[in-house]
Amino acid sequence: MSVESIAAEPEREPTGSGGSEIEAALGAVIAERVREFRRRHGWTVNQLADECGLSKGMLYKIENAQTSPSLATLARLSEALSVPVTAFFRGLSEEQDVILVKAGSGIDIQHRRSGVGHRYQTLGTMRAPHDSLEPMLVTLTTRDADPFPLYQHAGTELIFMIAGKMEYCCGSARYLLEPGDALQFIGEVTHGPGELITLPIQFLAVKSVTPSQ
Repeated sequence: MSVESIAAEPEREPTGSGGSEIEAALGAVIAERVREFRRRHGWTVNQLADECGLSKGMLYKIENAQTSPSLATLARLSEALSVPVTAFFRGLSEEQDVILVKAGSGIDIQHRRSGVGHRYQTLGTMRAPHDSLEPMLVTLTTRDADPFPLYQHAGTELIFMIAGKMEYCCGSARYLLEPGDALQFIGEVTHGPGELITLPIQFLAVKSVTPSQ
């Protein structure tokens, strides 16, 4: 199939009650994965729509399993979210009540500070309505001249320091974090890494958010 024919492929509206169970399951899994990866970036639906060139309405339908995205659309989402196309099918026909992510097998995501020396790996999310935790492994091996941006989000967050030493900003306060230290805070408070004291730095960040309905 040529690139032109893929690009021209239209979105497929749901077939209704006559649709097969596998089509419904596929749509539900893609919806969960798109929402999961969008949240990893801290983007709204509007922001993701701008990044991948889709309309807000189409993206809303995809995230709510109201339409099945075409291959061309999945390719756009894959590029915008910096994940392989196959990542959107993770969980299809699989038991998700338990998620095991082996060492080094987390999915790399393109965070606002991703790049050389800054690695962000998502460690999986349970299927709705149990998707209240968003775990991420962060590894920092280089210092940049520009300071890290500060973040805000709904819910709460836990930082557990694994290696290295850094100052972590939370509101107007700074906290020195060393291996074994844990820091919990409200997500609405501006937060993020401050001074990177001893590299390499690695920490686990777990957000607790409102589960999808």
